[in-house]
Amino acid sequence: MVHNQLFINNEYVDATSNETLSIYSPHDESLVADGIQVASTSDVDRAVSAARSAFHGEWSKWTAAQRSAAMHRFADLIDKNAEMLASWESKSMGQPIGVAMWAYGLVSTTFRYYAGWTDKLPGEQWPEEDGIYRVVQYDPVGVCAGIGAWNGSGLFFGFKVAAALAAGCTFIYKGSEKSPVGLLQLGDLIKEAGFPPGVVNILTGDGKVGAALASHMDINKISFTGSMFAGKKVQELAAKSNLKRVTLELGGKSPSLIFADANLDNALTHHSQNFLFNSGQACIAASRTFVHEDIADEFVKQLKVRFEQLSQAIGAPSDAKTFMGPLADGKQFERVMSFLDIGKNEAELVTGGVRSGKEGFYIEPTIFLNPKDDARIYREEIFGPVITLRTFKTEEEAIKLANDTAFGLSSCIFTASVPRALRVARQIDAGNVNINTSQVFGVNVPFGGFKQSGFGREGGRMGLMNYLEAKTISINMNVE
Repeated sequence: MVHNQLFINNEYVDATSNETLSIYSPHDESLVADGIQVASTSDVDRAVSAARSAFHGEWSKWTAAQRSAAMHRFADLIDKNAEMLASWESKSMGQPIGVAMWAYGLVSTTFRYYAGWTDKLPGEQWPEEDGIYRVVQYDPVGVCAGIGAWNGSGLFFGFKVAAALAAGCTFIYKGSEKSPVGLLQLGDLIKEAGFPPGVVNILTGDGKVGAALASHMDINKISFTGSMFAGKKVQELAAKSNLKRVTLELGGKSPSLIFADANLDNALTHHSQNFLFNSGQACIAASRTFVHEDIADEFVKQLKVRFEQLSQAIGAPSDAKTFMGPLADGKQFERVMSFLDIGKNEAELVTGGVRSGKEGFYIEPTIFLNPKDDARIYREEIFGPVITLRTFKTEEEAIKLANDTAFGLSSCIFTASVPRALRVARQIDAGNVNINTSQVFGVNVPFGGFKQSGFGREGGRMGLMNYLEAKTISINMNVE
């Protein structure tokens, strides 16, 4: 049975909006799922009410050990059902099945990691001063909401929800309307894991539902992953409502610096198959790559060969042999195709730049060389298999080029010189710097960006602290 209802208070319930979604495969445009129910503002209120009751009710009485045990049970259930969950991402938004399986493996890892934090949140006590003792304790923020993007539905659920539950919060989660089906199936697992009613609620809908969450007066915090435009709207609505806490991860136009002494084969690997991970639909993709002029010709020549080889590994996302699947849907396909048309007038097309095949939303891996400084393909996040290459002469020029962007999420440095790598890393305006590798992930370290890539962090202890409020308690010991 495929669930198409909302999951509120540990039950699948009908939405009150009478609005539904139909999900079509980006591989061949066949119908994947129909009648996916869309939440109304009343449904948002129901979910918030359930989360608030749970926060002040049974969940508030659970010990850290109980929270941890439920989170471990949920992680086990994710692993048990990973193939089913991954298949929905593969069918709904074209994610290669191998990538989708990896992603749900990371979801269970994230829940296990944060399950280990539930009993490791000590407070602080400061020495007595003038008869006053001060104690700092960390309380859960309260009712939290999360909005995730379509390119990693399970991942965003894991990072947001697991940290919040470890802190003792309750949650309302809304995934993207492009890929809602897999997330809705998690309701059965939440209930089976033994979480009390209202602790985790799952809604479906577009930006209207997201706006209702961001502006809700009884939600204490919201975490958003998506576009810069939508993230700014979330922050605005949060400020205008009850000044709820906000965490934003808003994508990037990440730089990669390849110096003349870099291991060329390693750099090529990270700028070909690693760059084209998830068909380039990744916020951390190093789509602005800068190559030292001494090795630029050879790098471009060999990267072209690799891109053209990988274009032969485009195929059905359900096939385990597929390396690159289609773009998420027709809207995303048209957007990327429009950038390709624009780019042909802004830079030299090295390879790709066209649709792959005649069916489905497939695009050939594309390289543009020497885009103009104001080129849209160089400045704007494309979110597709499109990389731009430029050259540099000096380290200072490379740093200046890397930082000349409104974004600051991820970055890469390729060099054989450790002193240079560390020197340059200190000067890069990005939340993540990767040396001799493309972006790597670890649930135990913070992830997030500088500048208009957002603020706040997910992952590690810092991700957990985003769901806690510091409370200072002062005790006057002079009174008998």
